[in-house]
Amino acid sequence: MQEIVDFIQKTFKTKEFIPLHEPRFFGNEKKYLNECIDSTFVSSVGKFVDTFEREFAKKVGSKYAVATVNGTAALHIALLLADVKQGDEVITQPLTFIATCNAISYIGAKPVFVDVDLDTMGLSPIALESFLKANCEIKDKKCINKTTGKIIKACVPMHTFGHSCHIEQIKNICDAWHVELVEDAAESLGSYYKNKHTGTFGRLGAFSFNGNKIITSGGGGVIVTDDEVLAKKAKHLTTTAKVPHAYEFVHDMIGYNYRMPNLNAALLVAQLEQLDGFLENKRELACGYAEFFSKMDDIKFIEEPNNAKSNYWLQAILLEDKNKRDIFLEFANKNGVMSRPIWRLMNELEMFEACQCADVTNAKFLEERVVNIPSSVRLG
Repeated sequence: MQEIVDFIQKTFKTKEFIPLHEPRFFGNEKKYLNECIDSTFVSSVGKFVDTFEREFAKKVGSKYAVATVNGTAALHIALLLADVKQGDEVITQPLTFIATCNAISYIGAKPVFVDVDLDTMGLSPIALESFLKANCEIKDKKCINKTTGKIIKACVPMHTFGHSCHIEQIKNICDAWHVELVEDAAESLGSYYKNKHTGTFGRLGAFSFNGNKIITSGGGGVIVTDDEVLAKKAKHLTTTAKVPHAYEFVHDMIGYNYRMPNLNAALLVAQLEQLDGFLENKRELACGYAEFFSKMDDIKFIEEPNNAKSNYWLQAILLEDKNKRDIFLEFANKNGVMSRPIWRLMNELEMFEACQCADVTNAKFLEERVVNIPSSVRLG
């Protein structure tokens, strides 16, 4: 354990506390923030929101991007745009951050849990197809869960720690079963599957810019789509569904106050300008970790899957069992190297334990063994 701590301290050139992932502000952040403040447009209208949406869409290869107040809000609206309604079901993975399931629940829909792949830690297309064949049927171009009688309206895979799941296979399965694919790409800005950016395989994808993400505005999220109608509706829904007018307040549907403030967008425009450098820095860190852990028989560094290029947002290692994981976590954190376990499985949380759950052996295996280690863009 001491050898690992020593290596991480050497890698980050400090014996002080090393956080898991802290933001870096090397560029035009202060300049753009001052411009935003001087303009007085610090709320939901301003040039930085427009600039960010345009530049982000260009960066990931989508036609449209709609900025939101956070990633959960982006996913919530994306699910509404996918026509998920109260009482519907949404297939997702049990090994994910809780925001995935919260967004489903906000609508009054229920998550259905299907296992992940060991190589990606994301939703398994084999497990997905197996679940659909065993439990579902197609009626009137709708996927019906024979166990519950409910419509399975959407599927939400999540690209864990920036490692793309086998998203192309998942999309093909969803298309065959008339299930809308909505990608939770909160962690995968800068990640690709077969040279196509994550979040752009389905009609809708959602990203996050929380304080610990690869680029950040302190919060923030974005919806991406190639569908102009959906993009316009996303903009409308996230701005309280207000009908455009010089001074009248008319709202034509229930909307949400989910628009990203111009102040946050100013930060993101500057952060987006530095994304390529951040990605290169994190890949170099991953290569260093991979080389170091390759000499150990009892710890495996998790590398990008086949056919994928990962952003390595959070670097992760796999230990032999839960006991060794816990020993490592205690030792590393006591010695100033912040480390954390992967999330508790969603199907084991009280609010989701009654949801339908397929066999999740892989997810449980990973939950008991995966640890995140310091992953920040390194200074110098």
